[in-house]
Amino acid sequence: MFGSQDFLAGAGEMATLMRAYDWTTTPLGNPEGWPSGLRTAVRLLLNSHHPMHIFWGPEATFFYNDGFVPSAGPERHPSALGRPASESWGEIWPVIGSEVAKVCNGGGHTWYEDQHVPILRQGRVEDAYWTYGFSPIDDDTAPNGIGGVISILTETTKRKALEDSLRASNQRQRSLLQQIPGFIAVLEGPDHVYTYVNDAYVAIAGSRGYLGRTVRDVFPELEGQVFFDLLDEVYATGIPFSAQATSIRFADEDEDRYIDFLFQPIREQNGLINGILVGGHEVTARVRAETALRAERDQARHRAVKAHADAERVQLALGAGAILGTWHWDIPSDRFTIDEGFARSFGLDPDLGTTGIPLAQIVATVHPDDQAGLAEAINGAVRRGGAYAHQYRVRRMDGRYYWIEANGCVDRAEDGTPSSFPGVIIDVEERRAVLEERDRAAAALRILNETLEQRVAERTAELMQAEEALRQSQKMEAVGQLTGGLAHDFNNLLAGISGSLELMQNRMQQGRLKDVDKYMVAAQGASKRAAALTHRLLAFSRRQTLDPKPTDVNRLVGGMQEMIQRTVGPGIPVEVVGASSLWPALVDPSQLENALLNLCINARDAMPDGGRITVETANRWLDERAAKKQDIPEGQYLSLCVTDTGTGMPPEVIARVFEPFFTTKPIGEGTGLGLSMIYGFAQQSGGQVRIYSEVGQGSTICIYLPRHYGDAADEDGTIKFDALPRSEQEATVLIVDDEPTVRMLVTDILEDLGYLAIEAGDSAAGLKIMQSDVRIDLLVTDVGLPGGMNGRQMADAARVSRPDLKVLFITGYAENAIVGNGHLAPGMSVLTKPFAMDAMATRIRSLIEADLETKR
Repeated sequence: MFGSQDFLAGAGEMATLMRAYDWTTTPLGNPEGWPSGLRTAVRLLLNSHHPMHIFWGPEATFFYNDGFVPSAGPERHPSALGRPASESWGEIWPVIGSEVAKVCNGGGHTWYEDQHVPILRQGRVEDAYWTYGFSPIDDDTAPNGIGGVISILTETTKRKALEDSLRASNQRQRSLLQQIPGFIAVLEGPDHVYTYVNDAYVAIAGSRGYLGRTVRDVFPELEGQVFFDLLDEVYATGIPFSAQATSIRFADEDEDRYIDFLFQPIREQNGLINGILVGGHEVTARVRAETALRAERDQARHRAVKAHADAERVQLALGAGAILGTWHWDIPSDRFTIDEGFARSFGLDPDLGTTGIPLAQIVATVHPDDQAGLAEAINGAVRRGGAYAHQYRVRRMDGRYYWIEANGCVDRAEDGTPSSFPGVIIDVEERRAVLEERDRAAAALRILNETLEQRVAERTAELMQAEEALRQSQKMEAVGQLTGGLAHDFNNLLAGISGSLELMQNRMQQGRLKDVDKYMVAAQGASKRAAALTHRLLAFSRRQTLDPKPTDVNRLVGGMQEMIQRTVGPGIPVEVVGASSLWPALVDPSQLENALLNLCINARDAMPDGGRITVETANRWLDERAAKKQDIPEGQYLSLCVTDTGTGMPPEVIARVFEPFFTTKPIGEGTGLGLSMIYGFAQQSGGQVRIYSEVGQGSTICIYLPRHYGDAADEDGTIKFDALPRSEQEATVLIVDDEPTVRMLVTDILEDLGYLAIEAGDSAAGLKIMQSDVRIDLLVTDVGLPGGMNGRQMADAARVSRPDLKVLFITGYAENAIVGNGHLAPGMSVLTKPFAMDAMATRIRSLIEADLETKR
């Protein structure tokens, strides 16, 4: 349809505009004559959903795709297409023009994060931030071999505004926390690491460099003072804990302090606990005052009890002002004898006390609300005998009520009946005021704590929402970085594939078939490297389709030793130390072989001056503590470790080695996907990868795999695929795949084998065929299908009416859960795209012949 301009094919808006554009009005001329590098880059541009654009040639002619249209805006779309960049991007060309020129002059690719590049929007220049990179596009016709640059970019203006807002919000929240009365700290994780303390906390405990340290590091002197155990319990159970007037002793202090405190668990949105809020007040002064008051009361009571037996001590106490007055009650005659101080305190005539007055007259001056309690206390003391103490209010001469405390002792006659009841009264008005103030302060503290808990809960929810938004923006940024790395590697591979195919087409049209095999081998090699790259990406993201089997890892390592030795070279001896009675592992053996080979190659590269590689296996029992350290569930594991004697790694490199495209090797000597692939494969297999390294001391990288409780599968050597003759048995195969090219290839394989093929493009059409009376001996289906259900769901639905149906899943990307996590139902199998044609033929032939043999 498009002839030699098929690189402009596509249904998108920009593909349509590029095909309709009169390129002869530009220095590029007719697209049929464009350099192959530009044609390949434009094809990649039009087939990518991520925002991309190209600057080509000395004029920096501008190309862009559908993903970039929103960023271009109405001021430039579609007018910027095909124009020189200095015209279409006048306001920013002084900023980026030098960057483009640097790449075109051989300066290598560039990468910028959150770069401030203002652009014209809606008639005015607006601040904008971008994460982008420029990569060179090869051109054999250019003087230096570079014809232009391709850019993959993401606008980060909104994310940066969100981050600025989050920082401002965090600052406001910290300011708010500083304004809340009392001391506050926020601890994170099971080790209780400080992430925030307010000024009041520092004022109480001193400046100790809290942030980033655990409470046990900051306060070693508190070991054994219950606080650490309480923090552990709150984190483990999620139950808040509070206490009042708890003693605490800091280092270099001679006496205890006292605090009211609260440990409140902090939860994530999923309910899991991720930290503890610590809040409270120092109440040392209050506790010491209360202690002094109790001591004073005890002393006063002691003096009062002794007063009735020792008149001189009573008089001394009166003289000292500790006691307001004394009484003596003759119980049989019900006559009260009182002194002047007692009479004055009760608002009575002092002259009455010398002759004696009845108890009722005394009680009449007591506050009405306290009279019933006083009568009960007196009657109780008379019944039981012995000491008596009671507080109540009395009305004095000024008509006001005051708090007093009466202390006395009931004496009995020889026959045991109550005879006399002497005692003293003490002024407790001031003490009661202190206690009431304490109660009011305690009530206010409770209200404050409740308000604090509510505010902290609200702020925690806001923080969690903000953190989730930040995590999402970081994910999008990571996608942009990943896409940039992919574009670099796939540009090279696509150039090799497309160039080889074009040359093959030209040679075949010219009848020159001699070089066709060379270009065919080059295209196949590039496509296999592209498949290996996608497999590494899927392994890193834990999305590759694994084929786990019970595996003897010692036998696998032993079988690879010779190949590893050849790969690393004779100058680096490889030693294998296999543990006896090694447990088997349920793992994909081919992926484990790839992981082991990658580790050994990395070890070789870390020893430029030579050294030794040791491959060691072992059985590992990880208890709860060890498993937590390795970040895997506790249980039984086997380890496969590769140790080298090379340069080692610093901590900052160890922290990043599992990131995709991160590499310390020079450009062109590593993709940065090796360790990330191993990391993803280990985690997808239920295990983990850990690195132990010191600079100058070498490195050890260990893969931990769960133990398989069963025997390892017997291996019968490498499977060889030979050319298969046509089958003499009739069979019908249904092929369901939304990619016509895949259906065509599988149909050709089936015709070569002598089988009948039926095709369907989606799951709905495939299921309709399988629910008919048509003979189907084998279903070959993709996992990801349009039509309302995936391949596994369609196969399960078909097996309702065809329970013995054989199924072969073919997939380039699938969640393992869809195809059974490696535990497919009987009669089902899986093959990963891209697959070799002879491998597909052998798998189809074996499934059909096994089915036909069973039916006989």
